[in-house]
Amino acid sequence: QVQLVESGGGLVQAGGSLRLSCVPSGRTFSRYAMGWFRQAPGKEREFVAAISRSGGSTDYADSVKGRFTISRDNAKLTLYLQMNSLKPEDTAVYYCAAATSLRWDALDSGSYNYWGQGTQVTVSS
Repeated sequence: QVQLVESGGGLVQAGGSLRLSCVPSGRTFSRYAMGWFRQAPGKEREFVAAISRSGGSTDYADSVKGRFTISRDNAKLTLYLQMNSLKPEDTAVYYCAAATSLRWDALDSGSYNYWGQGTQVTVSS
């Protein structure tokens, strides 16, 4: 069982920036493909960004492309999501997730095996 702990959420004005972090338990971080998802009140959970095990491949939702950057530091066992030019519509609970399968579908939440508890991001207008 892997536990994921997110941090870095908070309240920010539109146009501002935040950096989310996700730290897994154990030392097998490099074995997992990782993703960020978010869920706004009254909406379904949606894909935000994903990164391969090595960090060499990334995917982004169209809504965050050019504003958000996903990265990982396998030596520090940490996943990041740098969020710039934040908009009120980015307000949501953000979750990190880990996938163990080699047949991982980055955009499919069902492909992920472990989830964090979420961190709230609120963007005021």
